[in-house]
Amino acid sequence: MTGDRPRVVVLGGTGFVGAHVADAFADAGHDVLTVARRAPAGDRHRFTALDLGGTGPGTLARLLDAEDPVAVVDSTGSSWGLDPGRMAERCTRLSALLLDALRRAACRPRLVHLGSVLEYGQPVAPADPRRTPAPDTAYGRAKLAATRAVLAAADAGEVDAVVLRLVNALGPGLPATSLLGRVAAALAPAARAGVAARVTLAPLEARRDFVDVRDAAEAVLAAAGRPVTGRVLDIGRGEAVPVRTLVRLLVQVSGVQATVVERAGPAGWRAGTRWSCVDPAPAAAALGWRPRRDLRRAVTDFWHDELRRYSGDGEPAAAGPPRQRAP
Repeated sequence: MTGDRPRVVVLGGTGFVGAHVADAFADAGHDVLTVARRAPAGDRHRFTALDLGGTGPGTLARLLDAEDPVAVVDSTGSSWGLDPGRMAERCTRLSALLLDALRRAACRPRLVHLGSVLEYGQPVAPADPRRTPAPDTAYGRAKLAATRAVLAAADAGEVDAVVLRLVNALGPGLPATSLLGRVAAALAPAARAGVAARVTLAPLEARRDFVDVRDAAEAVLAAAGRPVTGRVLDIGRGEAVPVRTLVRLLVQVSGVQATVVERAGPAGWRAGTRWSCVDPAPAAAALGWRPRRDLRRAVTDFWHDELRRYSGDGEPAAAGPPRQRAP
């Protein structure tokens, strides 16, 4: 416990995005409590182990009242590869539980709900919150249901909430299941052994908006204190980047001699959302926020972090500098 510092609760605070959000609030002087099923490897923030899937709203309401936070960040639901039922459980039911808990709680923090660009579906122009979303993935539909529940509660005056729809995030800690995570899994052992690598991927046909996860975390920090209740704000760089370009950038940054093979998937295969892009201007106006880090920095810092993970002895690899959280 740390005196009079304002408190913040980050649900899903040990995940990729949630951990960076927790760091951003801590760096800004907040006392952060992260909540997740399992304790993180480090102890930078206070932590409470709670399986939200098996928790009632009364329990969560009591936790919130005990903390009396100025903000609660819902960064749960970043789940891929699940069947639609489990996807709805992770992305929709947990958000509904939080809304119920906030209705019961005596405290009234700002809720920052993290949505996804996949709620829009397949836009033909930069996504616009004023248009009716038409998600075409189970993940997008589940996240949209959660967003709509949050907005309805805010419109009814039941909660003080804002929704940030994030594009694809990059940076240190990117999951191994992501595209760049799979590429790094092939490059890092080759870098350590000083040999060439062969990387086999599905066709790299998509173009997507990407943002450094630390920039996204700074947007969440800004949203916690600005007058944006009931708003939906898109968080991205505003450019659709070929995913093939990102893979090439990672290979270049790694310095590994690598052959990248794109192999067609089974009949009917498609790469999910082929194109995504948002307009960052509304977020800039409402939050005073703009992305500060370019994609090369995001990919480079991710690579250095991966080298240390693959070092095997817990020490930073010689090929990269120690991990530094951005100023």
